[in-house]
Amino acid sequence: MTTQRRHSIAGNWASLLLPIMGNDAIDFAALGEEIDILIEAGVDGIYSNGTAGEFHNQTDAEFERIQITLAERCTSAGMPFVIGACQPDPHIALSRVARASALKPLAIQVILPDWWPVTDVEAIDFLKRAANEAEAIPLILYNPPHAKRALSPRDLAAICRPSPAVVGIKLADGDAAWYAAAREYLDEFALFIPGHHLATGMKHGVAAGAFSNVACLSPRGAQWWTDLMAEDIDAALAIEKRICAFMDSHIVPFRQTYGYSNAALDKLLCAIGGWGPVGTELRWPYRSIEKAEADRLRAIARAELPELFR
Repeated sequence: MTTQRRHSIAGNWASLLLPIMGNDAIDFAALGEEIDILIEAGVDGIYSNGTAGEFHNQTDAEFERIQITLAERCTSAGMPFVIGACQPDPHIALSRVARASALKPLAIQVILPDWWPVTDVEAIDFLKRAANEAEAIPLILYNPPHAKRALSPRDLAAICRPSPAVVGIKLADGDAAWYAAAREYLDEFALFIPGHHLATGMKHGVAAGAFSNVACLSPRGAQWWTDLMAEDIDAALAIEKRICAFMDSHIVPFRQTYGYSNAALDKLLCAIGGWGPVGTELRWPYRSIEKAEADRLRAIARAELPELFR
């Protein structure tokens, strides 16, 4: 028997990427334009301050301005939005949760304190404190593979079940055994898996959606593909196979071979898609992938994944 999920949040969520100018400052005019483009693309929602949003590299004043810009535009347009209050420092994280709560997002995303790995008891305590600061806004726990503790489905259930405020989890998926464990332990949570695996996650009855790297490449195309999953999952899986092949051949080597960050890869995808005023630049000290690589890969992406660029 399937357990009822704690929250209905689901679908294709587009990441808010930071447009960075030559002086390492955030281009807030371009950020507003980017938000308007994502709203017009009709994605299921927009989220800020994930890894691709470079949450780890902002001042508090910048954090505040980014979230206000997102909240004002999305509220005006009726677009659901999630604010990332992610921060490795737990005290800064709680402060950001409180400030995010005042803007009334659909949910607030957090990570566990990450300088030293927390125990289960410490994680439970942190999530309870975060829930208090959120003041009835639901929480989504982001547990990426590079976290100090990359938690199994059983571990995630142990720390998330005691906090009713935690309604969703963003995490990496795995093989068939992982999906079986996710069904056993995490059925009540909305699970957000990597965007390029979303059709597989839907096929397994596990994924609620994705905070999507495919939406970095093409927000409108990612939305079309997500909608297709409800109509023809086999056709969506066939497209997923080509999306994964493109990622493995042309995107993942920038991380595995050359050591670029995941944020750099997501900005590369956006530049390949060419849909918004973002560019490939990351904030110092992180290295950016040259724009010429996006120019080189643009025609390849359109040849291999034409459905995403109609």
